[in-house]
Amino acid sequence: MSKPTDEQAGKDRVAEFTAFRQRMNERILAEDNQVVRRFFALDTQTYKPGALDVKTKELLGLVASMVLRCDDCISYHIAQCKDAGVTREEFFETFSVGLVVGGSIVIPHLRRAVDFLDQLESGEAGPPAADCASHA
Repeated sequence: MSKPTDEQAGKDRVAEFTAFRQRMNERILAEDNQVVRRFFALDTQTYKPGALDVKTKELLGLVASMVLRCDDCISYHIAQCKDAGVTREEFFETFSVGLVVGGSIVIPHLRRAVDFLDQLESGEAGPPAADCASHA
């Protein structure tokens, strides 16, 4: 059996992340727990357009996720930012804010963020589905 290439491993990582996230969100929301459901709904409502547009809110979510060092949230927000029309230059300015605020401990997360962005830009993966409840 041949060892998967880095490209295939990255593609598999994105697909696994997306499938797991969707499956577990469905599983969690199937439970009869209003606190969990309301939190997921609040999270979804937060990223709808308002005084700030969706693109701005997703960039804010990306910076917060980098500073909090949550790779799932970083991946989610990168995909959402991509859908909102964020350019590579805007991503890197956003990454620089996250790095300056979070410090050098953010660097490993920055590496994975850029890898995920590269995969999305190459068309190897679709964005994670639905809401932003990877934070939950």
